[in-house]
Amino acid sequence: MKNISVYMAFKRSLYIMTVTFAVLFLTGCGDNNEQAPSSSSTPQTTSSTPQTSISSQQTLNNSSQHNDSPEWPFIDVRANATALSEPLIKEQSGTTLTKDALKEDTAIANNLTAKNFLLIFDGSGSMAELQCGAGRRKIEVAKDAVTEWAKTVPENANLGLVAFYHKMWAELDLMPAIDQKDLFSQQIENLWASASTPLAEALEKAYEKLTLTGRKQLGYGEYTIVVVTDGIADDPKSLYESINRILAESPVNIYTIGFCIGESHSLNQPGRTIYRSADNPDELKKGLSQILAESDSFDEKSF
Repeated sequence: MKNISVYMAFKRSLYIMTVTFAVLFLTGCGDNNEQAPSSSSTPQTTSSTPQTSISSQQTLNNSSQHNDSPEWPFIDVRANATALSEPLIKEQSGTTLTKDALKEDTAIANNLTAKNFLLIFDGSGSMAELQCGAGRRKIEVAKDAVTEWAKTVPENANLGLVAFYHKMWAELDLMPAIDQKDLFSQQIENLWASASTPLAEALEKAYEKLTLTGRKQLGYGEYTIVVVTDGIADDPKSLYESINRILAESPVNIYTIGFCIGESHSLNQPGRTIYRSADNPDELKKGLSQILAESDSFDEKSF
């Protein structure tokens, strides 16, 4: 009987402990539930974080839907124009534009649909020859022709220059023609014929300038590289590769006048580039005037 009494007492104690534990456990759960409203009010900042992300994404999507301009591979025309924390122009041919340069040069243009004309002028040694110049050196004929042409560029279009001569460069970034024509003429007048024909490098410089302008115009507008040359490039293979990349990556048009060299040139690629052959001063001037005539009939919707 004693053993049974001990057993019953132990059983009652175990039961009481179990009930007590259960009550404490349930009470604890109830406390947590009561504190839930307080805890939910605390992470308001946390809950606002995804709302900000959604808002930013909506802004980006709205921007993307609003902007139907041509998309260059290194110009994110859908991004916020003021967000310039990362370079927008990737390394190409050993040249990388820095973040600082982009921040300085990529303010949104006043005229997003401006036409852009970047002239590459060949000042190589062969331009000192008299052939095709009607008794004058080819460079003098070419200088007169491009100076006259620049005066006819619409004032609301952008005009720029990349010229090589005597192992040097003369360059003008793209700016409204109304502000650029006088300086353009001065730069052309200072050129003389000497040294080689680095057309591939000149094309890269021109493309870089057009790219920066394209960023300012959010990809809208028209972009034309005009080349006046009388010789074969120092590195035809590099020139050909540059042409292929530019035509594949961007809406840039390449318009070339081969002065006194006929039709055989790396820049003459029927159906891809525009090439005109000029064998005298009048044909050179005519070829340049056709650039603006063809530009006037250009349809931006063709992009």
